[in-house]
Amino acid sequence: MSQKQMKEAFVSNLNGTSVLEINQGLCFPAFCILCRGLLLIFSQHLCSFSHTWRTRFFIDFVVLIVPLVYILTILPAIILPEHITIMICCGGLLLYQIYQRRTCYARMPVQKILEKFMKISLESEYNPAITYYRVINSIFTAIAILAVDFPLFPRRFAKTELYGTGAMDLGVGSFVFGTAMVCPEVRRKYTKGSRFYYLTKSLYSSWPLFFLGLGRLIVIKSIGYQEHLTEYGVHWNFFFTIIVVKLITSLLLMIIPLNKSWMVAVSIAMLYQLALDFTPLRRLILYGTDGSGLRVGFLNANREGIISNLGYVAIYMAGVQTGLHILKNRTHIKDWFKVACCLLLAAISLFISLYILQVNVEAVSRRMANLAFCVWIVASSLILLSFLVLSDIILSFAKFLIKGALVPCSWKLTQASSTNKKHSESLVPEAERKESSLCLITALNRNQLIFFLLSNITTGLINLTVDTLHSSTLWALFLLKLHMFTNCLIIYLLNLQGKTIKLW
Repeated sequence: MSQKQMKEAFVSNLNGTSVLEINQGLCFPAFCILCRGLLLIFSQHLCSFSHTWRTRFFIDFVVLIVPLVYILTILPAIILPEHITIMICCGGLLLYQIYQRRTCYARMPVQKILEKFMKISLESEYNPAITYYRVINSIFTAIAILAVDFPLFPRRFAKTELYGTGAMDLGVGSFVFGTAMVCPEVRRKYTKGSRFYYLTKSLYSSWPLFFLGLGRLIVIKSIGYQEHLTEYGVHWNFFFTIIVVKLITSLLLMIIPLNKSWMVAVSIAMLYQLALDFTPLRRLILYGTDGSGLRVGFLNANREGIISNLGYVAIYMAGVQTGLHILKNRTHIKDWFKVACCLLLAAISLFISLYILQVNVEAVSRRMANLAFCVWIVASSLILLSFLVLSDIILSFAKFLIKGALVPCSWKLTQASSTNKKHSESLVPEAERKESSLCLITALNRNQLIFFLLSNITTGLINLTVDTLHSSTLWALFLLKLHMFTNCLIIYLLNLQGKTIKLW
């Protein structure tokens, strides 16, 4: 076989891993973010350690990026409950050290401290959990699209051929879910006539995605880059899927109240599954209109990408409903405890439903984006969000114990005045605003599309210049870290300059 055929075969005919293993892996990003925050507090206020942009970038890269590189490559074999327990204990030890050296409420018993903490109000221009979620998804995607071409990447984490749950399958659906949580309809209240405005804005913002998808298609075809045809088809790619999903959901949200989005999501997913079960639709996706699997004509050539849009629309509408719930104005820590518990309970309920679906209806299929796939994506997204909310609550408690603690991209704490509830005393100095420019999470959130494009470009360059199939583990790890370091540094420097690059 040619090099291209060998690389295509290397990522084909795979069956994924267990849902449990992926859920165990979802614990790690939240843990990394928590440890990074605790480490910043510890180093800023309890150690004589100066923070320049270079040291801050180094800390963020080592604590946030490098562990995720290892989790997706050489460490999955030891992702077991006991190892997760050890990591939690290490984080707990760091939190205990901060508690022991606290500068606030030093003589107060822990019960009284917790009572005061529960009365603390939150002030934030954004929701940290959603920011974390979207950034984590971007990081995982950037690592996986290159790592999958190396032998050190576990084959069970790659995209599945027909049925199964792979880590890369989760990334595709999570991107759609994360985009929905911060869509314009969720972030802004409607005024009279504004729904049509959002539709026109959605149409306007889609043209850069169209040209990106077209450009990707032209480049791949012209240089003979490896393709996985059963992923989207001959001409289709994820940029085109995003365009179609945005346009359909914008039309739906013009007609349907936002708080009914979950009903639309359930209805679309169930009707689509019924169509797969009781019409020739499944056969069309798998074998084409003539049943021979030939890819003649636009529909046959791109049948997976075109028809699977229905599943992604359902995931998007579920993301809209989740965004509405999470972005509600909540001012107290205790309210966010309730949110974390609700998200966790909803995720558990969906995982139970997923088990029933896989046993009695159909297994998860990214290729068809069937009902089980939609349920799996939403359940996994909710459980990750619950972990992220809980980690930021713990981080807020650590900030509460240390006067003037600065952790960018986290909740700001305020305490209501005893004389006038309309006025509040900020527990965080103005220096917090300057800290955001030194934060890798903020930088990635600010220029997510540019980071994604850079990651695709460097992935392509490495694949064209390196024999990835026969690379050693050490060489592959070096290239993966270099790939992430280069892209993160570019985005970080853009953030230092206060630049946001938009294509529309």
